[in-house]
Amino acid sequence: MRRAINYVPDRHSGLLLAIVPFAFLLGVYFIGSDARLSANPDDKLMPGLQAFVDAINSLAFTENRRTGEYVFWTDTLISLQRIFLGLSISTVIAVVLGLPIGLLPYLNRLFGPFMAAFSLIPPLAVLPILFIIFGLGELSKIVLIIFGVAPFLVRDMAMATVAIPKEQIVKAQTLSASSWQILIHVVFPQILPRLIDSLRLMLGATWLFLIAAEAIASEGGLGYRIFLVRRYLAMDVILPYVAWITLLAFLMDYLLMLGSRALCRWHHIR
Repeated sequence: MRRAINYVPDRHSGLLLAIVPFAFLLGVYFIGSDARLSANPDDKLMPGLQAFVDAINSLAFTENRRTGEYVFWTDTLISLQRIFLGLSISTVIAVVLGLPIGLLPYLNRLFGPFMAAFSLIPPLAVLPILFIIFGLGELSKIVLIIFGVAPFLVRDMAMATVAIPKEQIVKAQTLSASSWQILIHVVFPQILPRLIDSLRLMLGATWLFLIAAEAIASEGGLGYRIFLVRRYLAMDVILPYVAWITLLAFLMDYLLMLGSRALCRWHHIR
């Protein structure tokens, strides 16, 4: 039938359609930048392409005279280490706590409401408390990521476990499976795709928590660099850093999607 819902783009058309919004955004920016620079060559709000090239070359491909480091790549490595450690610990907590809370009725009644309330605490509101307790070093930044991500994942895993059809649990018990075996062989394989999807959804918030912590108290990292140069209105540095953070988050999301397809092929069969 001739309806919009029935028209599906092929692979090449889909790729072209995906590129269009990005090209449009870049076009609008450079048109605006050209107009502003024509009126004021010293304008810093919307720098031109050459300014971006010079800034990236200085930060990514020129050795810092004072530290001997390539600042851009050092900042990237520092931030990625914090992100990966925070997300890894949050994932372990989500599996260890979320699945039992969803599977065992007594644990669900005991911890379910608590985790629901705990997951709604704004992480940035407790950031000063974390700095007081854990200091201004690496630990406080990683704890902030865990504080912001883990409660959400725990609650989501518990809700997904509760949603598993009861018939599967009963059938496993009739086959003499223990609670531990049900958790490992029945619940976890069905929860794994949901866990990966939840991690993908939390990537934006994770980067937000990291950048907030790096902006307030840090000696390196992508967020630290952005807030360090903001006082100079260095948009030629800030915008590439923002674009790089976005690209890193996109690549992480893409890798998680590939991981989900590899580990949970049955879930992606249509």
